[in-house]
Amino acid sequence: MDVGAAAAVCEDIVDRVGEAVVADRGFLETVLTGMLARGHVLVEDVPGTGKTLTAIALADALGLGFKRIQFTPDLLPGDITGTNVYDEHEGAFRFQRGPVFANVVLADEINRAPPKTQSALLEAMDEGQVSVDGDTHSLPDPFFVVATQNPVEQEGTFSLPEAQRDRFVVKASMGYPDRAGELELLDRRSNRTTTKPSVSAAVDADRVTALREVPERVTVSAAVRGYLVDVARATREDSRVEVGVSPRGIQRFFEAARARAVVAGRSYVAPDDVKAIAPAVLTHRLVLTSEATVRGTDPRAVVESVLDAVEVPAATAD
Repeated sequence: MDVGAAAAVCEDIVDRVGEAVVADRGFLETVLTGMLARGHVLVEDVPGTGKTLTAIALADALGLGFKRIQFTPDLLPGDITGTNVYDEHEGAFRFQRGPVFANVVLADEINRAPPKTQSALLEAMDEGQVSVDGDTHSLPDPFFVVATQNPVEQEGTFSLPEAQRDRFVVKASMGYPDRAGELELLDRRSNRTTTKPSVSAAVDADRVTALREVPERVTVSAAVRGYLVDVARATREDSRVEVGVSPRGIQRFFEAARARAVVAGRSYVAPDDVKAIAPAVLTHRLVLTSEATVRGTDPRAVVESVLDAVEVPAATAD
């Protein structure tokens, strides 16, 4: 599959998801970019904006198996990965798979579970496998996590550990639809008999695998690579930031920029791709200083100031 064909497939997927979810197209493209970059997506917003429906519609459009894990304060790691259970007929223990064994896993309201349970996803997200009682079990391929969380200011939420946040390629926010969007929601609901709209598959598992290989063939010039690295490194030098973007974060930034170029239909990464995806990739990786936190500094403002400060190179396909 070449870049042109991949871009057409991506457009079809976004169109189909957009038929079920009233959301900004840029948001849907960001979520798809995370999938293309072989990573995972964190969606943060208040309840009722369509986070769960987005994940379900995306899985349907991709033609992939889907499972949902509802995170709660009493959820245990074994409830995610699965456990060994004793089989009386065979007289031995056998592994009973947990809901993480799916192509697309919705970790719904992930920050309502304690950090220990949240961390049960780390190995799965990094290695595509889980370890239970010393045995390793491979997850289906492709494997993709869409995690949703409510704003941390809400009651009953736990802040995600830094290591967990770093595993998400992008973090996106849906926001409230405008007045026209909410009227469209009512129109859609009045014209069907079910509460959940259906989405037909645009691809299947094999084509998803092929689609995720396309960004590997996207070229990135030395100038654009330098620009990407300079933007990430500048976050460490901002006085409002205690911990900036890690080397792993820079690699994810690079992968996301290539995936963003595919969505845009380009076989090379332009500076605009870097600027467009930077907020979604970098914001959730920043740890602000105590003073900045007390002042209510928004990490997105830090990323925006960094983008304004770092010199942009000329676009080139070389």
